[in-house]
Amino acid sequence: MRDISELTAILDSLKIEYSTDEPMNLHTSFRIGGDASVFIVPRTPSELSSAYKAAKQTGIPVYILGKGTNVLFDDEGYDGAVISTLGLDTLVCDGNRLRCGAGFSLTALSRVALDESLEGLEFAFGIPGSVGGGVYMNAGAYDGEVSFVLESSTYFDTDDATLHTLTHEMHDFGYRHSSYKDHPERIVLEAVFVLKSGSADSIRAKMDDYMERRKTKQPLEYPSAGSVFKRYPGRYTAQMIDEAGLKGASVGGAKVSEKHAGFIINTGDAKCSDVLGLITLIKDEIRKKFGIDIETEIIYVGKV
Repeated sequence: MRDISELTAILDSLKIEYSTDEPMNLHTSFRIGGDASVFIVPRTPSELSSAYKAAKQTGIPVYILGKGTNVLFDDEGYDGAVISTLGLDTLVCDGNRLRCGAGFSLTALSRVALDESLEGLEFAFGIPGSVGGGVYMNAGAYDGEVSFVLESSTYFDTDDATLHTLTHEMHDFGYRHSSYKDHPERIVLEAVFVLKSGSADSIRAKMDDYMERRKTKQPLEYPSAGSVFKRYPGRYTAQMIDEAGLKGASVGGAKVSEKHAGFIINTGDAKCSDVLGLITLIKDEIRKKFGIDIETEIIYVGKV
């Protein structure tokens, strides 16, 4: 274990909120993961910048975490500092523009849009992630995605400790991709969405429909990280997993959902090693049956 006393002393002096030996299973939708040496919750971009620089100054590795809905932490935890963006939860409504912090919930933001009779974020209703994570991976569902409504985003560059803004075209959006994936030194701090005026009744009906579809087709009653694998070009990965006879397959407490084969669920006592073992099993079987390699969408965070 690293000596974190110098880092915590700096955080104390800056009055930045943190905890030590924080269980990461409390901060991920998988409900899996050991303890992080330090878990930091900055409330402003300035605090995030200061916390990041303090960790680097003291030689402590850093992992930036949003709502943790596509993250799998190692069973042994993370021997470093996890900086949460959930404290960056500001929101400003200005006509048809919504400016919000990276830690704001996508589902909560879609509800705000409904209250303002603004359409374009209905697809986000039920997506469990944060705005920062949504921008990072161009989150989407039901023929909608972040790229359709995002105007700009602001980020902290960890290389030079400065703030920058990206216009829409600078995000290089693609399927579950943005330029942030190509630049891990950039931390999303804020995003601006531009929506259209619409009928609250129509917006609500669409959101209710999407939520009902989620409940019907997805194992929401179990901890999971959503779709584990990226869509393979021209194929539905969940369908291939089903055709390979892997629905219900399990390793320890990790199991392929019988409701949606694209989900691996935590049946109650799953470990990170169980999930990784099941992912390997699925990849091997898909390779044998279809001759292709599928990629994971979830992010594994090792102990370091």
